[in-house]
Amino acid sequence: MQEVTRDCIVSLTLFAAVFGMVYVFLMTRHRERMAMLERGVSTSPFHRPQQNGLATLKYGMLLVGIGIGFIMGAVLYNHFEIDEAVSFLSMVTLFGGLSLIINYLIVKSKYADKD
Repeated sequence: MQEVTRDCIVSLTLFAAVFGMVYVFLMTRHRERMAMLERGVSTSPFHRPQQNGLATLKYGMLLVGIGIGFIMGAVLYNHFEIDEAVSFLSMVTLFGGLSLIINYLIVKSKYADKD
């Protein structure tokens, strides 16, 4: 019973810590924005530029890269007898990173054409 109690306390503490950090962040941001509005400061920092789905492209490419990394990690582990942890971790990070680099090149070329 002690393990269950410990696990519950750790889970509740972790949840409370994350909730507290998010709450403090949002309340601080809200107070800062209200103070800026009361002083008559420009509200342009509040407006985010439109990304036209670029975040979706980035996260989609990252998840595809991670999926390919898992597949290649399994191939390395099964066929080349490389240690399981090394093969999976290296391939996931390699293909995840490659997908982000490719995403950067796509976005760069998209905005280079507009200039």
